[in-house]
Amino acid sequence: MTDLPTGRQHSPFKIPTPASVVDMLRSGDIALATGVMGLIVILIVPMPPFLLDGLLAISIVFSVMILMTALFIQKPLEFSSFPTVLLIATMLRLGLNLATTRLILSDGHTGTAAAGHVIEAFGNFVMRGNFVIGVVVFAILVLVNFIVITKGSGRIAEVAARFNLDAMPGKQMAIDADLSAGLIDEDAAKKRRAELEGESAFFGNMDGASKFVRGDAIAGLIITFINVIAGIFIGMMQEGLTIQEAGNVYTLLTIGDGLVSQIPALIVSTAAGILVSKSGVTGSADKALSAQFTGYPRALGMSAAVMGVLAFLPGMPIAPFLSIACFVGYVAWRSARTKDEHREDASLAAAANAPALPGGPHGQSDEQPITDSLKIDELKLELGYGLLSLVKEDENGSDRLTEQIKALRRQLATELGFIMPPVRILDNMQLEPNSYKVRIKEVEAGAGEIFASQLMVMDPYGNQIDLPGHHTTEPTFGLPATWIEPALRDEAELRGLSIIDPSTVISTHLTEVLKTNVADLLSYANVQSLLSGLPKEQQKLVEDIVPGLITVSGVQRVLQTLLNERISIRDLSTILEGIAEIAGNGRSVQTIAEHVRSRLARQLCAANLGPDGNLPLLTLGPQWERDFAEAMVGEGDSRHLAMAPSRLQQFIGAVQVAYEKAAQTGEIPVLITSPGIRSHVRAIIERFRPQTVVMSQNEVHPRIRLKTVGSV
Repeated sequence: MTDLPTGRQHSPFKIPTPASVVDMLRSGDIALATGVMGLIVILIVPMPPFLLDGLLAISIVFSVMILMTALFIQKPLEFSSFPTVLLIATMLRLGLNLATTRLILSDGHTGTAAAGHVIEAFGNFVMRGNFVIGVVVFAILVLVNFIVITKGSGRIAEVAARFNLDAMPGKQMAIDADLSAGLIDEDAAKKRRAELEGESAFFGNMDGASKFVRGDAIAGLIITFINVIAGIFIGMMQEGLTIQEAGNVYTLLTIGDGLVSQIPALIVSTAAGILVSKSGVTGSADKALSAQFTGYPRALGMSAAVMGVLAFLPGMPIAPFLSIACFVGYVAWRSARTKDEHREDASLAAAANAPALPGGPHGQSDEQPITDSLKIDELKLELGYGLLSLVKEDENGSDRLTEQIKALRRQLATELGFIMPPVRILDNMQLEPNSYKVRIKEVEAGAGEIFASQLMVMDPYGNQIDLPGHHTTEPTFGLPATWIEPALRDEAELRGLSIIDPSTVISTHLTEVLKTNVADLLSYANVQSLLSGLPKEQQKLVEDIVPGLITVSGVQRVLQTLLNERISIRDLSTILEGIAEIAGNGRSVQTIAEHVRSRLARQLCAANLGPDGNLPLLTLGPQWERDFAEAMVGEGDSRHLAMAPSRLQQFIGAVQVAYEKAAQTGEIPVLITSPGIRSHVRAIIERFRPQTVVMSQNEVHPRIRLKTVGSV
C-alpha cells in the first residue's frame, strides 16, 4: 500500500487573474496580436451601434495619427513600419464597412440612427437633406482618392523601388571605397549598409502596399453601390416602405457610412503620398517646404505681384487678394534679407579662416584645385563595369572580394610586420568590362581579365585544359588556365583540376603585386608609427640610435631593403639591435642591411624550411664565387659588379638549370653564397627569378639542419 503525500497539492494549470491579463495586454506583441484578432472578429460578429461608434472614432483618429507621423518624421526610413500600418488600417476600415453594412441592411428601416450616431451625423452634415448632394460628394472623394492620390503615390513608390534597386551596387561600392580609403570605420560602414538595405526594402514594400489603398477605394465603391440597391430593395419588399422613404433612409445611411470610411482612407492615402514623395529630403515636412519655398525670394516676390494685379481686376474682391499679396510680399522681403545676412556671415567666416597666400585675395581659390589634384591613392583596385557584381553584398551584408582583401591586409601585417594601406576599390568605365587594374601610387602595377560569372580552372602540372571555355593565362603566375561555366565544376573536380573563383583570382594577384612592391609602400610615416609603437622598455633603444647613429630615413631604407627580399620586419627590436651594432662611421645602407640579415638568421631559415624540417640548399660553385669576387670593383658605397655580359648570361642559364633539376625532386632550395657577393648575386637573380631566396653563409643558423640538393 502506497502512502499518499500529505499537504496541499499544486496544479500545474493556473487560472489567469485580472492582473495577469492586464500584464499580458501590456506586452506589445500580445496587444498587437489581440488587435489583429479583433479585426477578424469584426468581420464575423455583429456589432451594436454604440460599439461601432467607438470603433469608427478609433479609425478616424488612427488615420490622423498616421498623417501626422508622416509629416513630422525626418526621413522616410524612420517610418519603415508604414506598410504594416497601412495593411492594419485598411483591414480596420473594411471590417467596419462590413459591420455597418450588416446594420444598415438589417435595421435601416428603423431610422437614420440604425448604424450609430457617427454615420447619421456624417450623412446629415454632408447631404443637408438632399441625397443627391451626398452621392456627388462621396463620388468626388472616392475619385480624388482613387485616381489622384493613390495612383500618384503608387507610381512614385514603383519608380523609387526600381531606382533604389538599380542604384544599390553603386552605393555599396561607394561604401566599400570609403571604408578602404579609411574615411569611415567598420561600424559606420555596417550602419550605412543597413540603411541602404532598409531603404531598398522600404520602397519595395511601399510599391506593394500602395495596392492596399487602391483596393480599399474600389471596395468602398462596390460596398456603397450594394448598400443603396440592396437597402432600397429590402425597405420596399420586406419592410413596406415607399421608394421615397427607402431612398432617403438607406441613401443617408450608405453615404454616411461611405464618408466615415473614405475620409480616413483619404487621410492615409495622403500620408502614403507624402511618405514616398519625401525620398531624398531630410527633415520634417514643414521645415523642408519652408526652407525650399523661402530659398528663392524672387519667386515669392513675383507671386505677390501677380496677386496684387489680380486684386485690381474689375469685379475681383480686393480684400482677399490684396491681403494675400501683402503677406507673400513680406515673406519674400524677409527671406531675401535673411539670405543676405547668411551670405555676409559666411564671407566673414571664410575671410577669418583663410590663410594668407601670395597673389592677392584670390590666391586661395586659385590654389585649392591644384592642392586637391596632388592627392594620390597609395593602393587602388579599378574594376570594369562587368566586375561590379564581385563587390555586391550578399544576404549577410558582405561581399567576398572585400572580405578577402581585409583578410589579405591582416595576413600581410602578420607576415611582413606592418599594416598595408587601405585598398580603394572603384569602377573605371574606361576599362574593358571584364578587366581590372592594380595601381600603386597611381602607377599601374598589375592587370588582368576575369569573368565574374565563371570559374577559373588550372592543371596542377601546368598543362592546357581541354574543357569548353575561354582559354587564357592566369594573371599572377602566367600559367595556362581556362574560364568555364559553373555547371562544369563537378567535371573539373573529377579531373583533379584546381578551381578558383573570380574574387580569389583578384585577391591572389593583388597579394603578389603587394609583396613585390611592398618596399614602395613603407613610407616615412609608417616607420615613425612602427618606432613609436614599440613597447616602452624598447623605446630607450630607439632613443640611443635615432638620430645619433642613424636617421629615421636611414631606418626606412634598411627596412625597405629587407622588404624587397620579402623579409618580415615584424621583429623590429632585433632589427634595431642589429642597426645599433654597425650603424655610424659612414656605413652604407646595404652594409647595415646585410648585417641585420645575419641577426635574423633564425627567422630566415625558418621561413624557408622544407616539409621534412631541413633547409634545402643550392650552393654556388667555387668557380662562380671567384668570378664574382674578381668582378667586384670600387670601395664602400661605390662598390659594384663589373662582369662581362656573356658571363652573366652563362650564370643565369646555370641557375635556371640547377633550379629545374631541384624542382624535379620536389625541392625549393635557397641559393647559398659568400657574404661579400650575396647582394650582387641576388640583384641578378631577382630579374628572372624574383621568388628565389639568396642567403649568405653567415645567415644560416647553426642549429638548423641542412640538406644540399645541388650546386650551380
